[in-house]
Amino acid sequence: MKLSRQFTVFGSAIFCVVIFSLYLMLDRGHLDYPRNPRREGSFPQGQLSMLQEKIDHLERLLAENNEIISNIRDSVINLSESVEDGPKSSQSNFSQGAGSHLLPSQLSLSVDTADCLFASQSGSHNSDVQMLDVYSLISFDNPDGGVWKQGFDITYESNEWDTEPLQVFVVPHSHNDPGWLKTFNDYFRDKTQYIFNNMVLKLKEDSRRKFIWSEISYLSKWWDIIDIQKKDAVKSLIENGQLEIVTGGWVMPDEATPHYFALIDQLIEGHQWLENNIGVKPRSGWAIDPFGHSPTMAYLLNRAGLSHMLIQRVHYAVKKHFALHKTLEFFWRQNWDLGSVTDILCHMMPFYSYDIPHTCGPDPKICCQFDFKRLPGGRFGCPWGVPPETIHPGNVQSRARMLLDQYRKKSKLFRTKVLLAPLGDDFRYCEYTEWDLQFKNYQQLFDYMNSQSKFKVKIQFGTLSDFFDALDKADETQRDKGQSMFPVLSGDFFTYADRDDHYWSGYFTSRPFYKRMDRIMESHLRAAEILYYFALRQAHKYKINKFLSSSLYTALTEARRNLGLFQHHDAITGTAKDWVVVDYGTRLFHSLMVLEKIIGNSAFLLILKDKLTYDSYSPDTFLEMDLKQKSQDSLPQKNIIRLSAEPRYLVVYNPLEQDRISLVSVYVSSPTVQVFSASGKPVEVQVSAVWDTANTISETAYEQMMTKEDGKHHEVNVQFSWYGTTIKRDKSGAYLFLPDGNAKPYVYTTPPFVRVTHGRIYSEVTCFFDHVTHRVRLYHIQGIEGQSVEVSNIVDIRKVYNREIAMKISSDIKSQNRFYTDLNGYQIQPRMTLSKLPLQANVYPMTTMAYIQDAKHRLTLLSAQSLGVSSLNSGQIEVIMDRRLMQDDNRGLEQGIQDNKITANLFRILLEKRSAVNTEEEKKSVSYPSLLSHITSSLMNHPVIPMANKFSSPTLELQGEFSPLQSSLPCDIHLVNLRTIQSKVGNGHSNEAALILHRKGFDCRFSSKGTGLFCSTTQGKILVQKLLNKFIVESLTPSSLSLMHSPPGTQNISEINLSPMEISTFRIQLR
Repeated sequence: MKLSRQFTVFGSAIFCVVIFSLYLMLDRGHLDYPRNPRREGSFPQGQLSMLQEKIDHLERLLAENNEIISNIRDSVINLSESVEDGPKSSQSNFSQGAGSHLLPSQLSLSVDTADCLFASQSGSHNSDVQMLDVYSLISFDNPDGGVWKQGFDITYESNEWDTEPLQVFVVPHSHNDPGWLKTFNDYFRDKTQYIFNNMVLKLKEDSRRKFIWSEISYLSKWWDIIDIQKKDAVKSLIENGQLEIVTGGWVMPDEATPHYFALIDQLIEGHQWLENNIGVKPRSGWAIDPFGHSPTMAYLLNRAGLSHMLIQRVHYAVKKHFALHKTLEFFWRQNWDLGSVTDILCHMMPFYSYDIPHTCGPDPKICCQFDFKRLPGGRFGCPWGVPPETIHPGNVQSRARMLLDQYRKKSKLFRTKVLLAPLGDDFRYCEYTEWDLQFKNYQQLFDYMNSQSKFKVKIQFGTLSDFFDALDKADETQRDKGQSMFPVLSGDFFTYADRDDHYWSGYFTSRPFYKRMDRIMESHLRAAEILYYFALRQAHKYKINKFLSSSLYTALTEARRNLGLFQHHDAITGTAKDWVVVDYGTRLFHSLMVLEKIIGNSAFLLILKDKLTYDSYSPDTFLEMDLKQKSQDSLPQKNIIRLSAEPRYLVVYNPLEQDRISLVSVYVSSPTVQVFSASGKPVEVQVSAVWDTANTISETAYEQMMTKEDGKHHEVNVQFSWYGTTIKRDKSGAYLFLPDGNAKPYVYTTPPFVRVTHGRIYSEVTCFFDHVTHRVRLYHIQGIEGQSVEVSNIVDIRKVYNREIAMKISSDIKSQNRFYTDLNGYQIQPRMTLSKLPLQANVYPMTTMAYIQDAKHRLTLLSAQSLGVSSLNSGQIEVIMDRRLMQDDNRGLEQGIQDNKITANLFRILLEKRSAVNTEEEKKSVSYPSLLSHITSSLMNHPVIPMANKFSSPTLELQGEFSPLQSSLPCDIHLVNLRTIQSKVGNGHSNEAALILHRKGFDCRFSSKGTGLFCSTTQGKILVQKLLNKFIVESLTPSSLSLMHSPPGTQNISEINLSPMEISTFRIQLR
């Protein structure tokens, strides 16, 4: 990582400068006027000259158009040749104007051969249940199952519990969405605070009462306004086991669309808050409402030190299949795990919903009668027509028998005689009266059942961990014999359907503007965290009080929490009310502004030559980010750097942990610009016009890319298409994708404007359609950016009716019905397009990439935002970019999606040649990206950040560079975060940070020549003494993922050792 500077020189029309950077983190440069005496003192003449140059430049562009189109196509052909053979010399892979003198000599990646073994060995050979196989087995025919509509009739013999009684844990809970139909603050004001207040009073009334809570965002907000007596009462309830905090994340996150960076960050925020305020460490995970479940979440919980977890929203046919085979409780193991180190015991709830009618047993008509909030005279009753009855001595026998029958039937779906019966729903236990209605009526039922020995039941209120402890005890005998009674499962639980053909694949794309904004926020937060901790240590060293006493850490904490809040399963999913979406967006927007300030201030301190002068500068002279967003619903715009005769500093921050060759694009106020490195050497630039409108330069449409491989053409076509919604009663909405058949081609009545730009460093073609501005850019450089094609789409469907717009990439790759999507940017999940499923069921979440392949090639679509993706035909990848839907889809939101924004989608298309492929291996349940693909994805998600000082200052002196790493980290190791840890007292910072590292699993069967990677692999080993450049590591100790636990006998380590796929956290202190 590095800060470096460039000096650059400007004049007066808006133009784009592209700067070549070889730096690791922050680089400083000069922006300057050219030293031309003819220009000095003759400003009007200079303006005319510049205008003439601009006209000449545009004329040249017009004259060269036909040649340019040909050159760009040749560039793609040559790109493919480099895939096939690697570059044949140190010259550029591209045709004319590639600026080859900018390029280093032949680059070859050094991969330790031992690092290639992992990908060839793994594949969950030791799983009892593989989800890919389950999908092959299930017929998805959905017959009527009787009272349990999606299941089957359950029977039992009355003597089944004679030797071992049924043990039932009724677990009261309240599901509190941090925003959905109301904003987070409105829900807290109207409902959640009363749940907490009543909880403290009502649990204290009877020590047998239990309750669980999961969302720390709400608990934190309540904690800030209550007195010490209530705080002590909460701690007491937790200590005596009446109240349990489950999962303990900031929110209960969605599991399809978030990136693992944000999933980890909200988990740390919640766990750190709990440690600092209550002193509690969650043991069990509770995820009852995310719309499908990812093994990434299971892995993160396991790494955080949780031992059990619960999930609910799984395809109804999968639930039925698992119930038939009694596999609803299982050890969830990662697909790639060669052993059992990632196992976590998981309970899958068997029925339709987490509400009370669907949790006591298979018959909702009966279970609803035991939701005592629905007693006659209340606000709502039972839709099945039979209301609950208050329990009294006259009916307790019959009601107890009725309820026990449901419990017994439910228990027949599991392998033990330990049963979980959740008791709650959305925002329950809000009213004082509900606590009495539920707890008093149930306690009478419990007392009666427990007094009747003939019932063979032991029933009580319990927490989630009470249930899991009993489950572990029931499995103890089997484990003593060397084998658990629970099967091992690998795979994921997407795409979710709750009934009929209602697949929840719409939300993978809904509100894509904010899905992109989320990823930008993550990149900014990570960049700010890293720079802030380094700057903090320097501020301590030099006693820079202005930085130490600033409110930056408070602002950083708020940014973490706003990002965490947005990972909620009704936020990033795009499934909240319009005004709630605005609230989320405003929070992200304000935090983005604050993060830019933290990045600028921290970078300024780090690169300032004389640190002691920091206090003398006002924040106005600090560095300003290149991009500015004007409002929460507008696209970022580039700042124009306006120059005077004084040179200006341009500071470039590379937030990645590896060296990179990268383009830096800035807008300047003169086309006659010069850029000098910190040492005074000229930096090669390309000056291109910035267009205000879509004036056409070429009438020739750019429709396909051709790549040349061993003399044959390899076609890659990009097309757009529309999906409509079905004519049936139930239609597409925020959650559901219910199309009216296959996609229809995007048809335009008039030919699109096409604009072509050609230059030494990059060339691009931009097509202007009515609903999409489609740009394809090729980089004529030998770094990573030169290995793939960048595709940018600005989508505007604000005026369409019930349509969804898709981009389809077609190739001649013989992928058949197999394709691959990532889960949360962490791992790859193989997919099969199944003809027995409807189209919408074959759409899956894509967080960062999807690919198709055959024995010879792999084609990867890399994405800078989460969207829904499919491969409906061999050789194709289709991504849904935006959706505008006029109606509700009957899942509680009570509105469609009509608040569409002008949305930017950014992709890269990477074609790679595969070698030494065993076709049998293609059937494995695991796959890995190449190293090039991994780092291209990182490059997209963490672009270099250019910053200029706001005002030129003659006295300001900056260092040439600031590089805290001694060298690039190994290619397969990613610095997830360097997160300053909060002080145990107050809200300030400590001297420690959480160093979070991820060793990526990668496939070696791709050419590593000329990939532009400046790193090697080292079998996951890093020597601590060789890690940092500017700092001394005072301490480095291993920790659990979210800092909750330290391994036994923890001590300072001198070498970091990571296994493939491992994400590990270390406590680090620098000086």
